Amino acid sequence: MEPHYHINLFWSDEDACWIADVPDLKPCSAHGSSRAEALANVNDAIEGWLEVAAEKDLPIPAPRYRPAIYATT
Repeated sequence: MEPHYHINLFWSDEDACWIADVPDLKPCSAHGSSRAEALANVNDAIEGWLEVAAEKDLPIPAPRYRPAIYATT
């Protein structure tokens, strides 16, 4: 089972599209004309990122990123 990585999803006025970014996998991001398209594209990007890392025997980071709304004091 693949780990679940947090995805930041936001609208970019500059690029006029939705951006999906995976903070734990640098650099792993994608874009799309809709939220759903950006998410589908970034899921493909995550899969590709993990495949390449495994093929090259590179370390695969554990999911660690949590947005500030989940921060505890």
